[in-house]
Amino acid sequence: MKTQEHINYNRIAAAIDYIRNHFREQPGLDEVAESVHLSPAHFQRMFTEWAGTSPKKFLQYISLEYAKGMLKESTIFDAAFETGLSSTSRLHDLFIAIEGMTPAEYKHGGKNLVINYSFAESPFGNLVVAATPKGVCYMAFHDEETAGFEDLRAKFPNATFQRKLDLLQQNALFIFQHDWSKLPEIKLHLRGTDFQLKVWESLLKIPLGKLSTYGTIAANIGSPSASRAVGTAIGSNPVAYLIPCHRVIQSGGTFGDYMWGSTRKTAIIGWEAARAGQ
Repeated sequence: MKTQEHINYNRIAAAIDYIRNHFREQPGLDEVAESVHLSPAHFQRMFTEWAGTSPKKFLQYISLEYAKGMLKESTIFDAAFETGLSSTSRLHDLFIAIEGMTPAEYKHGGKNLVINYSFAESPFGNLVVAATPKGVCYMAFHDEETAGFEDLRAKFPNATFQRKLDLLQQNALFIFQHDWSKLPEIKLHLRGTDFQLKVWESLLKIPLGKLSTYGTIAANIGSPSASRAVGTAIGSNPVAYLIPCHRVIQSGGTFGDYMWGSTRKTAIIGWEAARAGQ
């Protein structure tokens, strides 16, 4: 006998398949809910809990991924038309909201972006930090400068890079010098899905010297069953330390993995705990 949880899962799986198969028609909430025999309000709540995002946002992500593929071989107009969007302006808005760049910028691999970057020392090893005119777009621990720059360039393959320390980078690096008064001056320019941005925003609320768990973060963003998706979003954090993904540990108390090494994560947690107690 199937449990209610199993029945609900099957309905959400069917809804996901429906959206994937009909995204070119840009179906509304009522249409998708009807396909799985639920009221729109009930379906909205259930889908958001199981998928970690709303049906509308999921449709946008599916549409955006398809449009990305189309842009590699066709015009922006054709990409909008084939994705089922009514105009290129809707495609433009979708890219700005989720990718932080226009379709033209994405099509050319960030060709119109000018990115300043520099290398710096921190208590936890060398860093590469980069910023667009809008804010810090990348920060990562790298012991070797060449590898650090190559990883940065892979994120924005056709951007114009200048090795230059600017004010945006300087303000970000103050975080290692205990000058917490500078924190409001740190500006970030991040590209990510709505779900990723919600997770990263939640991480910013974890105080210095405190820790949280994947389950707690999932609950904080209103998706208590999305712990695994939260872990994936945390693993995609493009800005080391500024977005404190190191403060998230497993529910059993073990520190768990870290993009820049579990030893470094342990050191950061200890360093922060000492300063929080001062």
